[in-house]
This record gives sequence, C-alpha cells and structure tokens, in this order.
Amino acid sequence: MSKYRLLLFILFFPLLLHAQWKAYLSYYDPTEIVEGEGKTIYVLASGGLYRYDRSDQSLTTYDKTLGLSDCGITHIGWSQKAKRLVIVYDDYNIDLLAPNGEVVNIADYQNYSTTDTKTVNGVDVNGSMAYLSTAFGIVALNVADAEVTNTYRLGFSVNYAYVKDGYLYAASAARGLYRGRLSDNLLDQANWTRVGEYTAKPGTVSEDLKALVKTLQPGGPKYNYFGFLKMYGGKLYSCNDAYRVEEDRNLKGCIQVYDGKEWMAYQDDISQETGVAYVDVGCLEIDPKDPNHVFAGARTGLYEFRNGKFVHLYTYDNSPLVSTFGNNKNYVSVQALQYDNDNNLWVINCLNNEQNILELNSDNKWTSYFQAPLKGLALLSHPFFDRRGLLWFINDSYLTPSFYNYNIRNNTLTSYRSFVNEDGTSLNISYFHCITEDDDNNIWIGTNIGPFMLEPDQITAAHPILNQVKVPRNDGTNFADYLLSGVDIRAILVDKNNRKWFGTNGNGLYLIAADNITTLAHFTKANSQLLSDNILSLAINDATGELFIGTDQGLCSYTGNISDSSNGMTKDNVWAYPNPVKPDYTGAITITGLENGASVKIVTSNGVLVNEGTASNGEYKWYGINRDGKRVASGVYMVEVATSEGQKGVVCKIAIVN
Repeated sequence: MSKYRLLLFILFFPLLLHAQWKAYLSYYDPTEIVEGEGKTIYVLASGGLYRYDRSDQSLTTYDKTLGLSDCGITHIGWSQKAKRLVIVYDDYNIDLLAPNGEVVNIADYQNYSTTDTKTVNGVDVNGSMAYLSTAFGIVALNVADAEVTNTYRLGFSVNYAYVKDGYLYAASAARGLYRGRLSDNLLDQANWTRVGEYTAKPGTVSEDLKALVKTLQPGGPKYNYFGFLKMYGGKLYSCNDAYRVEEDRNLKGCIQVYDGKEWMAYQDDISQETGVAYVDVGCLEIDPKDPNHVFAGARTGLYEFRNGKFVHLYTYDNSPLVSTFGNNKNYVSVQALQYDNDNNLWVINCLNNEQNILELNSDNKWTSYFQAPLKGLALLSHPFFDRRGLLWFINDSYLTPSFYNYNIRNNTLTSYRSFVNEDGTSLNISYFHCITEDDDNNIWIGTNIGPFMLEPDQITAAHPILNQVKVPRNDGTNFADYLLSGVDIRAILVDKNNRKWFGTNGNGLYLIAADNITTLAHFTKANSQLLSDNILSLAINDATGELFIGTDQGLCSYTGNISDSSNGMTKDNVWAYPNPVKPDYTGAITITGLENGASVKIVTSNGVLVNEGTASNGEYKWYGINRDGKRVASGVYMVEVATSEGQKGVVCKIAIVN
C-alpha cells in the first residue's frame, strides 16, 4: 500500500468501521462474454461485471463496493494460464480478478503520460499475455506477473490483436493487417510489416452461450441513468437528467423505482405510440392520492403513467404547453414538476416565450400563470415548496443564471438575478444547479463557485444578500475561508439532523455539520467506495439512513454513523472573523460555531456589557458598536454565550483596533 493510500486509510478508518457502501448497477445489456475456469463465464453488461457458474447456476456480481478498484468497465479477457480475468475501465485503469475474488490493480497504463488517445478497443489473451488494442497501437500486459511489459506505438488505431506462429498481429480497420515477430524488437515500427487487408474479428462466443446469457437475471436497474432521485413512500424513484440545450444528449427515457428489494422499470417503448422521441426525462412527481400515478417531465412534454404503464402525453396540441421550435413535438421542454398541498400539479414549461408556470388540478384542468421574467429561459428546474408556501426553482443555464420564488396565492414572482455576498463582494455566478431549504428556513443554492445561503430576512429584501458561509482556518491566524469556495455544487440534501450533503462535479461528496462550517466527511473516488467524483443527485431514506448517490457512473449508496464533532460551543470550535478588527473595517464581525438560539453577550475586559443578542444559523454578527450605537474603543472584548440548557462561558475574544 502506497504512503498516500495508507494516509487516506488512517484518516478515514473511523468512518469505514461503521460505513456500508452498496452499488446498484445495471447488468442489462451484455456486450462481452468470456469463458473462465471450469464451467464459469464472465459477462460484461452495461459497464458492469458478473460471473455465472453453469455447474451450480450461481451468479456473482462485482463492483467497486465489492472489491473492484473502479467502475465503468469497457473490456474483459480471461487468461487460463494465469487464471485471472483482465478488466479494463473507461479511465484506463486495469484490474486482474481471480476466481476467489482477489483483485490486483495495475494503474500503469492509467498513469501513462502520452499525447496519444489512450482508448482501448479490445483485450485479446494469449497464454499469460494480454494484448490491449489501443488508438495508437498495442499495450502488452503480463497477467501472471501483473505488469505492463511493452507499449508498441504503431501510429494507428488497432481494432484487435492475436498471436500466431511466433508473430503478433495487429488488425486495423483504417490501415489493414500488420504483424511483427515476437522475437524481434517490436518497439521499433520498422519491425512491423503490412501483410494484408483488414477483416472483422472472428466470433469467439457460441450462439448457445449467447442464448444462455440472455436468460440470466443478475438483478439491478435497467439503466445507469440517475440524474434525478426522489424518495417517496419508502421507495426510490429515479429518471435520466434534465435536457440542456448546449448538450442534446438524447438519452432514452427511463423511470426506475427501487422498493428496497427489487427494481421496476417503467414502460419505455413509448415513442411507438406517440410518434415522438421519448428522451431526456428530467423530473417526476408522484400523485399524493395515488402512488401508482406518476407524472414525468421530459424534453418532449409531460408524460403520465399508472402502475408503470404509459397513459398519456401532454404536448402543445392537447394542453397549454408550448414547443420550443414552432410546432415541433420533439422539443416541448418540461423539466420541473411539483405537487402542492391541495394535490395540484405545478408544471414549468421552459424554452419558450408564451408559457412557463402552469397548474394541472385534480380535475385534470389546466390554468396558466404566465410570468414575463421567465420568457425563453433554458432550464427551469429543481422546484420545491418551502415552509412559507413559496415555490422555488432555478434557471440552470449560463445564459441567465438565476433563481426564483413564486407565490401561488397571489400570483407574484420574485427574481434573483444579481448577487452580492455579506462582505459586499459582487459574485460572478455562471450556473445555479440546485436549491433547497434547511430546518432553519434558510434557502441553500448550489452554484458552480460553491454553496450560498439566502437567510429568511433576505428573501423579501430589496437588495438580497447571499450569505457565503465563513469557515475559520483554526491555524492561529484568525482568518477564515468561504465554505467550499470554488467547488461546483451539483446537488444539496439536508438530512433530518439539519446536516448538509453537497454532491459536487469533480470533488466527490461532502457532509457539513448543522453549524454549517464543520466538515464531517469528504468522500472521493480515491478514499472511499464512491463510484465517481461527479455527483448528479442525492436522496435519503430517513427510516434507514441510507443515502443514495446518483453519479455519472451509476448509483451507489452510503449508510454510516458519522458523529457530529461540532456539537458544543467551546474555545476550540467558536471563532470570530475578522480578528483583529482593523481601523478601516466597518462590516460585520461574524462569530461562528454557535448553537442556534444561544444567548450571546459581548463585554469589555472588565465585564461591561456592550452588545447582546441571539445566535442564528450557527453564528452571531456584531458591527463593533456599543448599546448606544457608537463604535467601541480599542481593546479586547470577550464573547460570552449561554446555551439553551443554561450553561455559560467565554468562548472567544475579539481585538478592536481604532
């Protein structure tokens, strides 16, 4: 184990003791089948791997939470001589898997630095050698010794390779068939000779074996698309991801439901009935009166399902919904759905200038509440009703990065389009990715430059301020940094303990304590069994504590008991910022790490009270003025707190310099 991995293991060992990771991967679409030892076969399907033993009909699945080093498998190959399965991943990592489940990782090719494209087109095995056909040549891997022995840079893409009569052959659809004598120096391109035209690789899997694999049922979801997750009634509902104009992914529509034991895939051959593409399902809502009645928003309109079967498509010719491009049913974008407390479904139709906010009531009647500021916006998504009854949503587009709340009682829309933090700094935000509410009625917004918090008193302010939470460095400097500054936040989940889970693009998963400043955990692909550092969505089963994590490599979950070390207000976890306070500073002096509702008093060194109040959102702000509204004199001021249980004490000191 390298020093780096050993350090990570030591740091996270307390978490791993009580942690349980699971992967929920698709094994639906077989792409490669190889025969292993005895009567076993290995199947690569939908990027996942499983083994089937024909002697006892047993089936074993493999994934990162069960011993593999990575996920997103592209190719496999069996070495009978070394008795290892070669596994190649889409990030060029390589595993060798033994029948007993032992895994040896080879990261040489993944770490190989080259300007060439490293794409692996296939794996062909001869004895104990595996030959990886790549976009630039062939990589030779000794499976028995678990090492890369040679890299043959041929200057062209190789589709497959094989050994015959002492020669290594490289078959290229672009250049033809080449060969080199194994006893020669094949690192020298001059020792490779073109010997014929390219022919397709002969099939190595019998039709009987293919037919057998079609009957196998390893379980799991049908698709690895989990851009949207929602827990409802103890079940996990999921669908693709929102449609984005800048990236028309055209993903086949999928809705999948997990009840804790089995997966159910909703009908997806819908285009045969509607005549339009069923793609890019970005959201769904469950009828509060009937959990078997589900609506889904997609690139091509609003879809209705009952018991997993398609019922109806709402589009521009049978509802108020409007197409993006004239009368084009393939672009009637609905990416936001939310039921209210009266069982009315609120539908947001984006990418048009005629409709946006719509209501479909329980009698199946439509009402339009057109809002001019929303005209033409590209991705109105992530709606939810807060405790005030306001409907919040974002526009997740660089064209007009913004967020909104809509009061359904009086038909008024509040727009948030220009942004300043509590320090008066203008914020250059390119994307708003997600939005939610915590237990203190704060609105949390995830952006491409970090998370922000809109406090309750700022919701109706004329010039709202976004709170960029300050985290003390605790290094003796009395400086602080903004919470997850510069981190691309893609998903936010507030759990029942008011802790915040932040799913990121490229930085894994963070858990922040209820005080909003203490990082309780940071899971990455490197230090945990998280499938990917690119998180798309989050949902939690409050009954079991299982956190479901949708990633670009599929779905996994985490269940663990992470203690909140932020509890309690002591000199170790309460800090004031800035400190010392310089003469030209007139802004707020923020005291962080406080319990919500704690009584705060600021006194002079000889005990004279100059300011008092109550902490909220884990902090208290003082502007350096006394009870008469005048700036206090230079000196050291004590911050005294009292908890709700009546415990008192001095937690920090603030130096004022005039």
